[in-house]
Amino acid sequence: MKAIVCPKYGSPDVLQLKEVEKPTAKDNEVLIKIYAAVVTPSDCAFRKADPFMIRLIYGFTKPRNTKLGVEFAGEIEAIGKDVKLFKKGDQVLGISPNHFGAHAEYLCLPEDKQVVVKPGNASYEEAVGVCDGATTALTFLRDKAKIQSGQKVLINGASGSVGAYAVQLAKYYGAEVTGVCGASNLELVKSLGADKVIDYTKVDFTKSGQTYDIIFDAVGKSSFSRCKGSLEQGGVYLLTIPTLAIMFQMLWTSKIGGKKAVFTASGLQQSKENLTFIKELFEAGNIKSVIDRRYPLEQIAEAHRYVETGHKKGNVVITLESNTR
Repeated sequence: MKAIVCPKYGSPDVLQLKEVEKPTAKDNEVLIKIYAAVVTPSDCAFRKADPFMIRLIYGFTKPRNTKLGVEFAGEIEAIGKDVKLFKKGDQVLGISPNHFGAHAEYLCLPEDKQVVVKPGNASYEEAVGVCDGATTALTFLRDKAKIQSGQKVLINGASGSVGAYAVQLAKYYGAEVTGVCGASNLELVKSLGADKVIDYTKVDFTKSGQTYDIIFDAVGKSSFSRCKGSLEQGGVYLLTIPTLAIMFQMLWTSKIGGKKAVFTASGLQQSKENLTFIKELFEAGNIKSVIDRRYPLEQIAEAHRYVETGHKKGNVVITLESNTR
């Protein structure tokens, strides 16, 4: 089968499309034929080992695991003899946070991992989109910030893959939502449900005098120290980027003060329950996918380059043309 491998850290040019052995499902596994995947800022971070702590976890001089890709949507082609939850032909979406491997034609996962039947009203591309940003946003807003109806929530980077779904989820939970993005994306963010929008090139939200119960920086462009004055007493600052500063601030604010700084490795905290919840929201029309660009697997380096511009809107989807029906 065809798969993307990353034999060393570096620019998008290190990515290679290779023929590798097609996996075989073990007794408790499903073999998934992948139709769509995504390229995220996290994929780019793993590829270039930035932040540096990636090297401490995944290999100091080069990646111990050369596979990339976490989120996927596809069809179950085969099942192991002990599998009870799925059958051949099921259309699924899922996450492979520990072993990666979604940037390939096939992937095997245990049936009890983060795999669920995809929404019936979603294409494979739409399904993998919500699988990407919505699950991360859900973990931060619902599980970490304990979002409540009537709260004032600011989403920085409201047009990105996490921010676009954070806006929709915050509205679902009954919050008053302010989205921060560039001028070209203001209408998009409004269409996702934001009550107010701020053009970051014209207004610094930390100097506007407005305060919020939750400030969710989905793009890592601010800091707790900058945003602290814009938080209500008891407010929560959320950051998706694992910096040393946020780690120290999490420890400090957990002991002292009423305003909290929070980071979490959301990809490692996903579950079937989260995916099922997102699936049901999509089916009910409470969230929708936001897809910016599509690239075939063979052009994954170009997809990485585009994601690294920092200007994508929603998701950048990888399509596997050889698997398209």
